[in-house]
Amino acid sequence: MPTIFTLYGYRFMFYSNDHEPIHIHAVKGECRAKFDLFPTVSLVSSSGIKAHELKLLTQVVQDKRERIIEQWLIYFNSDRRDERY
Repeated sequence: MPTIFTLYGYRFMFYSNDHEPIHIHAVKGECRAKFDLFPTVSLVSSSGIKAHELKLLTQVVQDKRERIIEQWLIYFNSDRRDERY
């Protein structure tokens, strides 16, 4: 499970067997959220996270969207690296 970065105690990561569309998981203990990155950043699901934290996590994913996409394409060895996602 590759960790892309850690912030505010949350681990932003992919699962090694993840699937498209490109997305990221934020995990902190039993608290979890999943965000899709296309067409824009959107919350897919969450558990145990307060609304103000979800807002903060959404902003973090928006701010780091390009880095997350780049790391996804590298990790999953995507042949779409030359395309615009």
